[in-house]
Amino acid sequence: MKYGFIKDHRSTFSVHAMCRVLMLHVSGFYAWLKEPLSLRAQEDLRQTALIRQAWTDCGKVYGYRKLHDDLRDQGETCSENRVARLAGLAGIAAQIGYKRRPGRYGGKPAVTVENTLDRQFEVGAPDTVWVTDITYIKTLEGWLYLAVVIDLFSRRVVGWSMQSRITTDLALQALLMAVWRRKPKHRVMIHSDQGSQFTSREWQSFLRQHNLDASMSRRGNCHDNAVAESFFQLLKRERIRRRTYPTRAAARQDVFHYIEMFYNPKRKHTNNGLLSPVDFETRQQKLNVAGV
Repeated sequence: MKYGFIKDHRSTFSVHAMCRVLMLHVSGFYAWLKEPLSLRAQEDLRQTALIRQAWTDCGKVYGYRKLHDDLRDQGETCSENRVARLAGLAGIAAQIGYKRRPGRYGGKPAVTVENTLDRQFEVGAPDTVWVTDITYIKTLEGWLYLAVVIDLFSRRVVGWSMQSRITTDLALQALLMAVWRRKPKHRVMIHSDQGSQFTSREWQSFLRQHNLDASMSRRGNCHDNAVAESFFQLLKRERIRRRTYPTRAAARQDVFHYIEMFYNPKRKHTNNGLLSPVDFETRQQKLNVAGV
């Protein structure tokens, strides 16, 4: 409890200094001294702080549903309605951009497709379905954007790209790495959300040229791309939130190490029977050779 900490250390530090460091109002502290907060109010403050941290980590773009998923991944027990209420009281909301007047801007329309995957996340062979998404990594130099492509069969990250801007090229570079690495011999479904990077003409053209079939989540439904969301939650919980990156280059090196040196070859995955993605694929290859 922050107010309790200030109360216990008033003889050592000034109240104003501690409130400034803990981002509290001095008036709020003195009001608490007169009437300490109830256990419920204290829990509200604690979970609001967690919600704000999760919102900051995602680049202040997530709404209450994704923030709720993030808190549950941290072991918190709370409902979506509770997260929505606390986020609303704290002024935390999804970043939805600016509305444009219809007809004023003559750009080409976005290209969207059906949700062919339809949450069928279990597949029987590698390079059958890939999922892709983009997340944000905070550095002291500014935001670093990470795009990944994941094979649903083994949950292996088969392609990734990191850039200082969130553009279609960011997503295309991750997909190009996946195609170059895997060299699929048959058509592959690639599932994404309806972000502008995945609805662009350049993205659709690349899919046609490389024998890829598009599938897209329904608008605003993060559960339709739950595997990619789950990977990002792991990455942030196990690596990003444990560090402060002074530069984008430092973050890029650390994320590379997590994906290529830990997650793919070593991290035990429940979906793989506690085998790492690489070990799971290796075992499947041996079974195929043995004709099992």
